Order: sequence, then structure tokens, then C-alpha cells
Amino acid sequence: MAKILVIEDVAPLRSDMVEMLRIEGYDVREAENGLVGLEVAQEFQPDLIVCDIMMPKLDGYGVLRALRAQNDTRTLPFIFLTAKSERSEVRKGMGLGADDYLSKPFENEELLDAVRARLEQHYNMEREADERLARLRESITTALPHELRTPLNTIIGFSDMLLMEAPSLTPDEVGEWASHIHRAAQRLNRLVENYLTYVRIQSLALDGPRLSKLRAYVTPNPHVDAEHQAMYLAQKYDRIDDLVIEHGEQRPLRLNETDFAKIIDELVDNAFKFSERGSRIELLTGMSPEGEDLYEIRITDYGRGLRPEQVKTVGAYMQFDRLVYEQQGAGMGLAVAKGLTEIYLGQLRMESELGRYTTVVVTLPTA
Repeated sequence: MAKILVIEDVAPLRSDMVEMLRIEGYDVREAENGLVGLEVAQEFQPDLIVCDIMMPKLDGYGVLRALRAQNDTRTLPFIFLTAKSERSEVRKGMGLGADDYLSKPFENEELLDAVRARLEQHYNMEREADERLARLRESITTALPHELRTPLNTIIGFSDMLLMEAPSLTPDEVGEWASHIHRAAQRLNRLVENYLTYVRIQSLALDGPRLSKLRAYVTPNPHVDAEHQAMYLAQKYDRIDDLVIEHGEQRPLRLNETDFAKIIDELVDNAFKFSERGSRIELLTGMSPEGEDLYEIRITDYGRGLRPEQVKTVGAYMQFDRLVYEQQGAGMGLAVAKGLTEIYLGQLRMESELGRYTTVVVTLPTA
């Protein structure tokens, strides 16, 4: 039985809503103002709150701010009731993280429909989050142990050899072994960084207020940031001559610069990783033909490519042809880039042909 809290200062209206919701089979509590409502919410732990805006002592906006500031009520479904129907009031409520908005007077069925819809949406989100977590756990138990052990074994092995044989080693041998340790440490660091980013993406998907704050950031020069990241990776792989960069019309993007750099880093790194030295890597940026307010980043490599069924199942900890090719990473790079892109209301799609090419296209809204 779903639990609903009704916060409304007009007693007759509050009583009518409580009675109607109880007839529908809900467990309902009531509060006459915002301060009392917050106290009841802490004790009752409702599944949904229906709240008036204009109330004494603490208005509905204050109630919503307080709930969204606490971890245990941050994603709680919240429906506003008000006699005001101006657009500014609607925008303000939704901007604070309200899930729905009903203007008084309303029909009983309107309220019931809103309650059912928001509860169903909330349950679906929880179910989806549980399923994602279950898939992640399953994938971690198979792919992650190997990816952790491989660089760790390199670090431990070469450091042990350095400790035991240091007096007899030449400077060239010390440098070579230190290089192996350094590359393995970088690989391990990237794995940990991607894992933490992936977990952050999963939590952000259920946190409306944090998403709103993130989407207020602006990356003013995306073509410059993309080019710098691509050039850095080209130098890392010693493939400067393979990189081709073209920029079209540029506009600022509405996303965090650090997250944008991470998207470019993962996609360009994959392009170098899964193609041979001497084959071309293309980075194209500019306004998208799909819409006047959309910006496009297109990254193409002419390397291994993927089969159609592989393109459909790309995701975290998904690796293909492990026995044929040496994998460097846990298969998270594309999933991280896709997740970050979607956090900022963008889209990522992939086109690939086995043995010929892979193109990843990221489309993001401009500022």
C-alpha cells in the first residue's frame, strides 16, 4: 500500500483529498502547513507528497527545498497544488524539482491520475535502477577482477625485480622496467577513474536537483577543448600524423568542461586503441544537421570495427573477441561517454562495419 502525505492549509479541501485517497486504498497522513508537513514526512516516510504552495509558516517551495536537500527524500515524488496558474509559478516549482503541478480547482480524477502516474514513474525508476545495479554487479564479477589483476601483476612483478636486482641493473634496464610499472599504474588509474565516473552517472540519473545544476554549466570553446584532448592522446600513442581534425561552425555547449573533456578522451582513446598505426583517426566538430541548436562531435577510426550485434550491446564491462585481441580496459569507456552525454540531454550513436571503420557521433545542445 502506497503512503501519501497531503500538506494543505485549507481544512475542508485537505479532508476531501485525504478521504478520496483513502477510498482508493492509499495510506494517507495530513498536515496543515509546511513545518508540520516536514515533521510528518520524517516520521511517516511517504511514497509521495501532495502539497499546496501558498501556506503559513512555510510555503510549498520551502517544503520542496528541504526535502530535496536530504538524501532519503531527494527523489521523493512531489505534486504541487496551487490556485496560481501563472507560467512563472509553474517554472519555479518544476525548477526546484517538483514532479507535477495541479491548479485549483481540479477534478478528483485529475488528482488521482497524477498520483497514479507519479507513483508508477517512481516505481519504474527504482526498478530500472535495481536492474542496472544487478547487471553491473554481474559484469563486475566477471570483467573487473581480470582488469584489476593485470596491471597490478605488472606493477608487483617489475617492482619485485627492481628490489631484488637493483645493484646489478644498468640504467637502461631500470628505465625499461620503470616504464612498464608506469604504464600499468596509468592503466589501473584509468580503470578506477572510469568506475567512479560510471557510478556517479548512475546516481545522477535519479537526482533531479543535481542534474539541473550541472546543466547550467557552459563549455565556451568545445572545438578547442576537443582538439587539445585529441592531440594529447595522439602524442601518447605516438600517432600525431594519423590524426585529422576539422572544425565547422562553433557555439558554446551547455555542459561542464571536465565532463566534456572526459567524453572526448574516452572516444578518441578508443579510436586509437582499436586501430593500427598508420590508419587515419578523424575528429570533426561543428553544428549538427539534425537541428539548429545542436552541436556534433564525430570521431571515426579505420580499424577493427564491430559486428551489428556487438554495436547494439556495447556497455560497461562488455568486451568482444577477448581471445583474439588484447583488451586494454574494462569496456567502460564508451558507456561512460554515453552516460555523460545523456546526463546533458545529448545523444550518442555508433556506426561500424567489421574490419573497416567505427564512427561515434555525439550530439549535444548548445548554450
